[in-house]
Amino acid sequence: MDRPKHPLILASASPQRRVLLRKLGIPFRIIPSGVAENMRERSPRRLVVALARKKAVAIARKRPGALVLGADTIVWRAGRIIVKPKNGADSLRILRFLNGRKHWVYTGAALAWDGGRRVLSGAAASAVYARRLSRDELARLAGKHGDKAGGYAVQDQKDPFISRVSGDRDNVIGLPLKLVRALMRRYATGSKK
Repeated sequence: MDRPKHPLILASASPQRRVLLRKLGIPFRIIPSGVAENMRERSPRRLVVALARKKAVAIARKRPGALVLGADTIVWRAGRIIVKPKNGADSLRILRFLNGRKHWVYTGAALAWDGGRRVLSGAAASAVYARRLSRDELARLAGKHGDKAGGYAVQDQKDPFISRVSGDRDNVIGLPLKLVRALMRRYATGSKK
């Protein structure tokens, strides 16, 4: 992928996003946005796009000469939006809710530049199938991945919770590279579509 016209900033402290973004071969800096992730939006797709835009624009306003990538990931099942667990008990509650069931992971990505006046964004969705685990197995997993939406880590080879993913696995990890590449192409060509 070609180097962007502006220096790239990842507006996230996520180590997983950092690893995935490196695969594009574009140098970048990390400046976490620190913006609140609470919004009233109930559509999972619109929520992740709005939060990704909010994060990217917050940093772009502080760094008007940069291109800023913001992202946000949530889990959705049975009409409920699931974010990062608050603690071990919340993690166990979430894992029980997802146990043995299909659910969806949505990640929004946004590129902002010109001090946040120009923004491109989109979202990716993947269907995720959880294995049915025993109460003891769930209790052992609870709290292990408290920094991740849904309380599990599909990239962790020792995490037995997920049996398969239909869609892009990197979306479930937290950064849909196919979408990011498409946004970067649109940014490079000046396309608004």
